[in-house]
Amino acid sequence: METQPATAHTIETVFRLESPRVVAGVARIVRDVGIAEELAQDALVAALERWPLDGVPDNPGAWLMATARHRAVDLVRRRETYARKLAEIGRDLETAPPSYDAPADPDDIDDDLLRLVFTACHPVLSPEARTALTLRLLGGLTTAEIARAYLVPEPTVAQRIVRAKRTLAKRNVAFEVPYGPDREARLGSVLDVVYLIFNEGYAATAGDDWLRPGLCEDALRLARVLSALMPKEPEVHGLTALLEFQASRATARTGPDGTPVLLKDQDRRRWNRMLIARGIRALDRAGATASGPPGPYTLQAAIAACHARAYTYEETDWRAIATLYGLLAVRAPSPVVELNRAVAVSRADGPAAGLGLVDALVDAPALRGYHLLPSVRGDLLSRLGRTAEAREEFLRAAALTHNARERELLLRRAHACG
Repeated sequence: METQPATAHTIETVFRLESPRVVAGVARIVRDVGIAEELAQDALVAALERWPLDGVPDNPGAWLMATARHRAVDLVRRRETYARKLAEIGRDLETAPPSYDAPADPDDIDDDLLRLVFTACHPVLSPEARTALTLRLLGGLTTAEIARAYLVPEPTVAQRIVRAKRTLAKRNVAFEVPYGPDREARLGSVLDVVYLIFNEGYAATAGDDWLRPGLCEDALRLARVLSALMPKEPEVHGLTALLEFQASRATARTGPDGTPVLLKDQDRRRWNRMLIARGIRALDRAGATASGPPGPYTLQAAIAACHARAYTYEETDWRAIATLYGLLAVRAPSPVVELNRAVAVSRADGPAAGLGLVDALVDAPALRGYHLLPSVRGDLLSRLGRTAEAREEFLRAAALTHNARERELLLRRAHACG
């Protein structure tokens, strides 16, 4: 039976949201992230076959998880001695019938996701491979989306992911959260990946939606788990604070129809004050546990705190933000940090000062094809009254973005310039 378009779209959406949990849950059984991803895909195929006939289950995520786990147990049976392997994975997986209605234990999901992150960030992989693999498995991004996010060719990303899965299997990397020095060695990569996953949910690189809340929630949950797991690591608290502050703005970042709302136009009464309070506490913990200068995530959290403490856009302490971006540029130099610093400088010292900094970045190879460069330049030109030039920059930015909502916003800004 041919899948109906509406059902197919539902299945695609559910799988995109649930695949990280399914892959993580199955990887705990089969101990191989590559095989786990294949079994998750098998569950997707089963959904494409059954849901058009039986209807979409009340809890589609639990259906996918139960189906994938059942196939994982079958695979283990075929590959290993039944009694020995069954003792490893737990008798409950065999004796309890698969449940298609009851959701999986949320705490169990968190543990599995955390194991998946640390496994994908194993030092046997290159930094580029760690990030690509984790974004694929945990973030649910396609290779095309990862390629666009990193401004590299899609085949390059695909090769990194395939080689990473092969390397983990060949080295027999344990599916676990490491301890001691091994954990510390992987922590930087883990924090980077959690941050990137949150960013993909906060401002999707592609698709029809500006926000992907599920990714933000998973990343924030992982950050909180890491904070509890490593209470003496200041950058863990710094990242958690940053994500709490960013998440606090989520409901104000889009209008009723999903249209993006710029920071200066957001209704700050809709910002989540509970998350802001959590962010402040996490930032305080980062400061209390630090023995040296603040790290990159703590500095970014301090910048986000400046926004969170301002009840109106006009009250924002842009000079403090510009100073913090200057410190961040020393700790973690990058053209993107310089672009953000230019925005802050433009608010503190005027658009001409910011434009000078942006123009110095125009030829930066890392920003070639990066839509926010012409977007920022268009905003500064517009504020300077150079509307014809601003319009061209907004049009160029719209042509570069792969997110439909963001493209609409940029085209509206270009139209407003005449």
